[in-house]
Amino acid sequence: MKRWRRLFVPRSLGGKLVWMLTAIGLGGAVAITMMLAVVITPTFERLEDAAVDGHVERTHIALRDFAAKVERASRDQGERFATLPAPAMADADIDGVAYVAPDRSIRARWIDPATRRDMPPMHDRWTAGIAAIDLDRRLGTRGSASFYLRLDDRLAAVGVARLRDGVAAAPDGFVVMARTLSSRELAGLIGQRAAIRFDSAGSERRVATSARSLRIAVPVVGADGAPVADAVFTVRRDLTMLGRQLLWLSVGGTLLLLLIVLAVLTRMIAQLVLRPLATVERHMQAVRKSGTMRVLPQDRRDDEIGSLVTSLNAMLRQLNDLSEQVEAQSFTLGRTESAVAVMHNVRNALSPISTILSHGLAQPPVADRAVVDRAIAELADDTVSPTRRRKLAGYLSAAAQATMESRLERVRQLEIGRAALHQVLEIIGQQQHASHERPPVDPCDVTDIVARNAAIARYSRERSIAFSFPAQPRWVLANRVILSQVIGNLFANASEAIAAQSEEGGQIAVTIAEAAGEVIVTIADDGEGFDPSDAPMLFQRGFSTRTNKSGGLGLHWCANAVVAMGGRIDLFSDGRGRGARAVLRLPAAKAMVNQAA
Repeated sequence: MKRWRRLFVPRSLGGKLVWMLTAIGLGGAVAITMMLAVVITPTFERLEDAAVDGHVERTHIALRDFAAKVERASRDQGERFATLPAPAMADADIDGVAYVAPDRSIRARWIDPATRRDMPPMHDRWTAGIAAIDLDRRLGTRGSASFYLRLDDRLAAVGVARLRDGVAAAPDGFVVMARTLSSRELAGLIGQRAAIRFDSAGSERRVATSARSLRIAVPVVGADGAPVADAVFTVRRDLTMLGRQLLWLSVGGTLLLLLIVLAVLTRMIAQLVLRPLATVERHMQAVRKSGTMRVLPQDRRDDEIGSLVTSLNAMLRQLNDLSEQVEAQSFTLGRTESAVAVMHNVRNALSPISTILSHGLAQPPVADRAVVDRAIAELADDTVSPTRRRKLAGYLSAAAQATMESRLERVRQLEIGRAALHQVLEIIGQQQHASHERPPVDPCDVTDIVARNAAIARYSRERSIAFSFPAQPRWVLANRVILSQVIGNLFANASEAIAAQSEEGGQIAVTIAEAAGEVIVTIADDGEGFDPSDAPMLFQRGFSTRTNKSGGLGLHWCANAVVAMGGRIDLFSDGRGRGARAVLRLPAAKAMVNQAA
């Protein structure tokens, strides 16, 4: 259930965008399909109706033309056919001829055009058909007319014409001619596969619709205006199928276009939005895991993503500066707190000594020295009485005893003071031992540290100093705060050497290389340099090559700090006035990580 929920209710931005685009695409496809169906389908239905009307109209015209030919034949050749000659009927492509006298008597003939022989069954049907028609009423005031007549299973086009005055043996009457219309002839007339059916169901056209064709039935009107047969033909629904194909092609093309647009939009969104956001997220996770505020490299973009990355990098730089400040302050505070703690312990250990000394200084003497001397002088005098001697001897004995006890108490107090002083010495020794322990190290980018200290050193003096250093990150295992102080101290020494060499300024070039599991940072300057023989003494406490300085802890502290981090510093120079090189070797982070693994 949760898997289906994650599938249909995605949490990621990319999944939501894909679902939104999919929903928009489906909605657009449905809307376009409906619009095309509403526009295309009625249009082609109207075209199909117009085509049906055209087919019906052409059928009517073909039927009228076929009947009109028979009518013209009856009108133009009525006198010749009044005698019902068979050869003339066959030549004129006439199947049946009848002469209707004014008294309604009928003289008729029906032949087979192929054999030119009479067909008695058709003669009877033909005569009965004519007898059932009121020709005067059908013609009215016209001289000729035409209509269709059903003769059992045959349909005949009938032409009627009045005979003019002066015709032999028949001053008045009608000449009626007939020509059968077969399904094959009907198909030839209308250009469609057609058939004549006699199951007519009305005077209106009928259209039966199937998926691919239309079955059209056109009524054939008889003498009284009622249909006597149907001209039935089938036509393909080309327009409808074309409309359907056009509809499906339009829908398919629209869906394909929507799919392409959705795919392109999805790819563009992934390329322009989701992938940069994923890069930002991965970078932030890397920053969170490593603790190093490295900026995110980016191509220049003028859109919102570019603005976001620019703001993020600015924030990371600011956080890095603040982090370095906090680390430096924490380092200084830690040293201060450590010193305060040591001094507190030293003060506690020295307090007994101070008390002992204060007590010893404030304690009055046990016996007055003048009194003791006078008592001894009196004892040396032989004239002093024995009683006096005994008193003086008791006094001196008591004074000696008190002096001895005072001396013993002082010795005890001195022993306590010696123990307290020994404790102070142990505290100081322990602090010195702790100061030589290796500080905690982490992977850090020495290139970034060099760049930041170079920016500080460039503006630290009035003289112009040009810096050059690589941009490729190099990771070492070191204490970033201590390493930054070491590099800053080396830059400061190089700046002082340049200032001592020239008033126009100089150049400091930094190169960083990696070899044999360690990173080698070389800081070369074109300053005053030093005598190569002085190189062994440069790291001694208080030694300085400059006469205006009394020495300091700079290089001595730097050497001890780098050694504590597992590295080494070497100083080289080709002589005075020829610059100097400080080579700093630190363990590479990758090598240390692989070694630890």
